[in-house]
Amino acid sequence: MSRPDYVFASESVSEGHPDKVCDRISDAILDAFLTEEPEARVACETFATTNRVIIGGEVGLSDKTKLTEYMGRIDAITRACIKDIGYEQDKFHHETVKITNLLHEQSAHIAQGVDAGENKDEGAGDQGIMFGYASDETEALMPAPILYSHAILRRLAEVRKSGAEPTLRPDAKSQLSVRYEGGKPVGVASIVLSTQHADESQTSGDIRAIVEPYIRETLPDGWITPETEWWVNPTGKFVIGGPDGDAGLTGRKIIVDTYGGAAPHGGGAFSGKDPTKVDRSAAYAARYLAKNVVASGMAKRCLIQVSYAIGVSKPLSIYAETYGTGEVPDEAIERAVAQCMDLTPRGIRQHLELNKPIYARTAAYGHFGRAPQADGGFSWERTDLVDALKKAV
Repeated sequence: MSRPDYVFASESVSEGHPDKVCDRISDAILDAFLTEEPEARVACETFATTNRVIIGGEVGLSDKTKLTEYMGRIDAITRACIKDIGYEQDKFHHETVKITNLLHEQSAHIAQGVDAGENKDEGAGDQGIMFGYASDETEALMPAPILYSHAILRRLAEVRKSGAEPTLRPDAKSQLSVRYEGGKPVGVASIVLSTQHADESQTSGDIRAIVEPYIRETLPDGWITPETEWWVNPTGKFVIGGPDGDAGLTGRKIIVDTYGGAAPHGGGAFSGKDPTKVDRSAAYAARYLAKNVVASGMAKRCLIQVSYAIGVSKPLSIYAETYGTGEVPDEAIERAVAQCMDLTPRGIRQHLELNKPIYARTAAYGHFGRAPQADGGFSWERTDLVDALKKAV
């Protein structure tokens, strides 16, 4: 069991961070293909730098005649993403950025391993290990440092887009060092917030005056004390931001996307991948299972690992760890989750209804800890497996 008193830090980045711009474009392209065909295959990567976006990867539709038509929509989808994020700077503007589309048809060799056939079930889109995690330290059953790091940036994006804070710009990062006592989060030892801004004359003090009220309203009462250290725009000016300030790439913020380092990550990124890719869908399933284990009261903390081989339908292994907090043996949890959910790629997609255009909204502020939505978005955050798990142990 881990020690009860410590400080743990996690960071988040905003939707305007260069890597998140790329995640958003890749997931918006995925959504467009899934809107056309729920079984569409997409593995889309985006690169962004000064005045340029380059998109590559593999896509597939059963009706190949529609592939050319959809390729023609990539430019408009990309510009719409950049506009919604809020980039209208001289060297990265949604109207003038140069877009290069290098997407091509999915490899037939990959397809033959993944697709279902007369004598085989649909296989995993790749080999790999995926992790899911949940903790009872917050209502969302997420680690507090990453949950509140996301919440701060989401709130700043709201007031930027509403016009309430017109000098804020899209690129931003946050980091919270959270104090734990008795294994529970009780306060913030330090706050780091760097945000792009419009005016060269604005100082770090000016930016702190803007952002501090929103940070205070986002964090739980009593978490900020006179001892809390503040580091707001610690390098000074931050006017040049986004892909003009630093190149971006899909899939480079996997720890931000998951648990902020509080739990392992299997290594595979999520954005731009359709749900036949177990990098994404099995990580969602593992979070769903871990969250339901904690919601059921079987453990205060739970980690679930699953592993796959490309072209093979069933997981090769299922592992559970409750860090000494379990009310039932970890082995019983492993048996229960396997009994209560079909963890083949198709089983996951059907159980969580993943063949829907629900992915662009996941591209910033975390894939986990969000409320499940009526149209199927964040379905892996439901706790509707609690009763079944209790009966299975």
